Amino acid sequence: MFAFYFFAAIVIWLGILSLRSGFHFAAYVRRETARPLSDFTPFVSVIVPCRGLEDGLRENLRALFEQDYPRYEIVFVTDRSDDLSLSVVAGVRTIGAASRRVSARVVIAGDAIGCGQKVHNLRVAVSNVDNESQAFVFVDTDARPQARWLRALVAPLADEGLGATSGYRWFIPDRGGFASQLRSVWNASIASALGGREDKNFCWGGSTAIRRATFEKLNVTTAWRGTVSDDFTLTRVLQQAKLPIHFVPGCLVASVGECSASELLEFSNRQLKITRVYAPHLWKPVLIGSLLFCAVFFGGFVLLVARIVMRLSFALPLLTLLLIYLLGAAKAYIRLKAVAVPLANYQKQLSRSLFWQLLLWPFSSALYLCNALAAGFSRRIKWRGITYELKSATEAVIISRER
Repeated sequence: MFAFYFFAAIVIWLGILSLRSGFHFAAYVRRETARPLSDFTPFVSVIVPCRGLEDGLRENLRALFEQDYPRYEIVFVTDRSDDLSLSVVAGVRTIGAASRRVSARVVIAGDAIGCGQKVHNLRVAVSNVDNESQAFVFVDTDARPQARWLRALVAPLADEGLGATSGYRWFIPDRGGFASQLRSVWNASIASALGGREDKNFCWGGSTAIRRATFEKLNVTTAWRGTVSDDFTLTRVLQQAKLPIHFVPGCLVASVGECSASELLEFSNRQLKITRVYAPHLWKPVLIGSLLFCAVFFGGFVLLVARIVMRLSFALPLLTLLLIYLLGAAKAYIRLKAVAVPLANYQKQLSRSLFWQLLLWPFSSALYLCNALAAGFSRRIKWRGITYELKSATEAVIISRER
């Protein structure tokens, strides 16, 4: 029992620190979303790597043509001219053709060799942007940005000392399946790790902007060579150059759709395997922290049941487990209320997800433990139909490719 209470005290202390960070995150979101944007709106290139079909693809791409921004271009880039996504791209390009503010085109990058397909596509795309472009904006096809997303993401770049700006995603289940809700809860803890500490922030490749001059000065295209993770690599390059990364809460983007249990496991395992290779200093705390939490919380339930069965006193272990749960639930509640500000168009869906955010957060820790353990034993991932072996942060081998 002494060991249980000793480690439970550590988990409670970490829960208090986590709750405090939740308050800081909420305050930062409120402060930043209320701040007026600068008038910095240069011509920019929005680069969209595409591969295959996914939930809501048409709506996601259409949102890119409906940005409240003076002038910009959209560069869709894929590996093959017969990729299924291009039929959707063609449809939304027709819809957006009447706009004089935005132009769009498709770049065929060909197959990647010795690096991730997305990274290869990006390297080709940045060499095919308009000469007038002053900034590169990267967005994923599973993101559905709101109308002021582009303006909010680019505006802070008025400060030439800034390295990059970044948003993040928030998974919004359409129909509310268990696996989809757990994916949203699992991802939410990463979103709330961003905030006012610009030296601790990271770039998320699905919603990032960087000045063209900065990108070229840091030779990011060369740094991407041999890699699979565009965002971890860009983050590392900016940190080495001691250039800050500004998190823009207004650029939190909805990722609307469902996933199965197997898709959730494949997605979450892939994220932790990539983290282990590109940021092992982040993977280790996840492994240790989730192991400690699961041992205390779920092990504590076993202890509680055993004491009830043996008719021993169980009030203290019950109160201990309740305190641990309430700390995490409070953090989940504060976080959800915070993101409801920039994701105002999804109030109904967010309200429906509150129950799941409060209920599933301990199980997201268990999933993190499974992911971290999987990353400890394997560096093989499957991403958009392509299987990679991550040899190192600068070397990736393509094992197989689905056509």
